[in-house]
Amino acid sequence: MTDVNEQPVSVSFVSLGCPKNLVDSEKMLACLAEGGCVVGAPMNDADVIVINTCGFLADARDEAMGVISEALEYKTAGRAARVVVAGCLAQRNGEELFDQAPGIDAIVGVNDREAILQAVTGESNSLVSPCSGRIGSDAGRFRLTPRHVAYLRVAEGCSHQCSFCTIPAIRGPFRSKLAFDVLGEAAELIADGTVELNIIAQDTTSYGSDSGGIDLAGLLRQLNSIDGAAWIRLMYTYPRRFTDDLVSAIDECDHVVPYVDMPLQHIADSVLRRMGRGAGRGRIEELLDKLRAAGIAIRTTFIVGFPGETDREFEELLEFVREFGFDAMGVFAYSPESGTPAAEMDDQVPDEIKARRIEALMGTQQEIVFAANDDAVGQFIDVLVDGLDDQGRCVGRHAGQAPEIDSMCILTEPRDAGQILTVEVAGSDGYDLIVQPQSDSK
Repeated sequence: MTDVNEQPVSVSFVSLGCPKNLVDSEKMLACLAEGGCVVGAPMNDADVIVINTCGFLADARDEAMGVISEALEYKTAGRAARVVVAGCLAQRNGEELFDQAPGIDAIVGVNDREAILQAVTGESNSLVSPCSGRIGSDAGRFRLTPRHVAYLRVAEGCSHQCSFCTIPAIRGPFRSKLAFDVLGEAAELIADGTVELNIIAQDTTSYGSDSGGIDLAGLLRQLNSIDGAAWIRLMYTYPRRFTDDLVSAIDECDHVVPYVDMPLQHIADSVLRRMGRGAGRGRIEELLDKLRAAGIAIRTTFIVGFPGETDREFEELLEFVREFGFDAMGVFAYSPESGTPAAEMDDQVPDEIKARRIEALMGTQQEIVFAANDDAVGQFIDVLVDGLDDQGRCVGRHAGQAPEIDSMCILTEPRDAGQILTVEVAGSDGYDLIVQPQSDSK
């Protein structure tokens, strides 16, 4: 096995969790590469194994602990010298992780990613600091996404204090990135071949609220003016700060796709109050109507089984979903998270009821999407080609489909990744559309 103190270190890097975590992984990989490490080794042939973890929900923590256990098995077998755990789980659990998974050599929190090289080379074993008052640049990343797709983080942390959420405790309060840095990173990504920029943060709609600078609408307009920006997609928005000017900016900017990812979590006022969401049903419906009038596709997520959720409150949510007809939707069962107010609430909902409610809600959404897919047959749309999937099919996405989380388009003829094509919808396969490229594609 390689002596990590004398030879170039080969690193296996596992990135778990959301796109925000992926950006951290890309930045840490760049730090390691610049420090002389060989990155990209498989886990069974690496000197050091790094796992960048998610710690938001119990399922994510279980996944992370499973990967950590696998890495420790390689270390025990003598096939790796060190195991480093980074990210949200390291930030949330801190040095308790050393006891929870004996054999971990170092932990690196979300605010210490630039120190990953110290952890990998053995110069430090605990790098978990509280959040600073600033958000660092994400420029110069070692990208893990396909070349034509990138995530552009505009802020860090969240200050909303929803009663079920651990993000403020893990990632700290909301901090905007300087517009100068955001625009510079966008230009860098486009120069590197990015066709689609996905704007992300824990709360994108609060951009600029802490700094007195431009707001998200102004930032979108500046991003829209960058030469080469083909598709700009807005994700992780929050209804309480979604302004009329932001709706107008999405509608007006020719490179900002008509798509919004906006987790609503529920629609019953009583549940929204217990969640601490700060926006009631009336405000949400008013905003959704404005987005729909502007022709903007809407993806959302809901939580079922929140403490005290009654049959009547769930039926209100179910009827709302049936009537509005979201373009895309995800549903999560409420998970009690230690340290949150909701975890201490009375009337916790049994898991079997949560499961039934998920099934009912997703069944309703399936009917909506399948009917919309049938109506789409014969329409001409633009599709960004992503390349071949694991089944050998050429796939892509239209403007209303975000990477990884939404359905996709299956092309009847292969095309090169990164192209934007005009296609005709020929049919559907479940949630996915089957599309035929046109001879006059872009």
